[in-house]
Amino acid sequence: MPQGKPEAVPDDGLTTRERRRQPVLAVHTGQGKGKSTAAFGMALRAWNAGWPIVVYQFVKSPKWKVGEEAALRALGETGKGGAVTWHKMGEGWSWIQRPGTERDHAAEAAEGWAQIKRDLAAEAYRFYVLDEFTYPMKWGWVDVADVVATLRERPGSQHVVVTGRDAHTELLAAADLVTDMTKVKHPMDAGRKGQQGLEW
Repeated sequence: MPQGKPEAVPDDGLTTRERRRQPVLAVHTGQGKGKSTAAFGMALRAWNAGWPIVVYQFVKSPKWKVGEEAALRALGETGKGGAVTWHKMGEGWSWIQRPGTERDHAAEAAEGWAQIKRDLAAEAYRFYVLDEFTYPMKWGWVDVADVVATLRERPGSQHVVVTGRDAHTELLAAADLVTDMTKVKHPMDAGRKGQQGLEW
């Protein structure tokens, strides 16, 4: 795709402007580092465009202080770009009340997906980051066919990016943009752990 020009123009009856404004479903997968980071970079562009943004962060611990969360929340509060909403799986989803019980991650993931479906149906946001969402799909916590159908048929102009390793083939087939992060070399190969400012 030299100089940002498509290699082929489909005969779909759409103008260049109409085609440019179609909503995108992106998937960042693969064994390499940078899947979530790339998604949050897209979220920064969405914020700058003034779009309401929501992040659903699956799998990661609520105790993990993620730098992108702090930055995007701060930007969302400036009133200059789009509003930012952030849901963290480990916090137990605010719409589930289970005081005094052990956490049921599968149930939380299923309810998180149910909320995403409600948000998509209501066109509540313009840009969605479903961070580490490939794992609930892989582990059977959410129905792959339901996820793919819902994302494919979402109304309006809602952009969605899904991150995580081992993305399901049906999700990849439905996506408009798929990036496979390939690990060539990583500091962990030499026994070095993640660093603040680089990994979080």
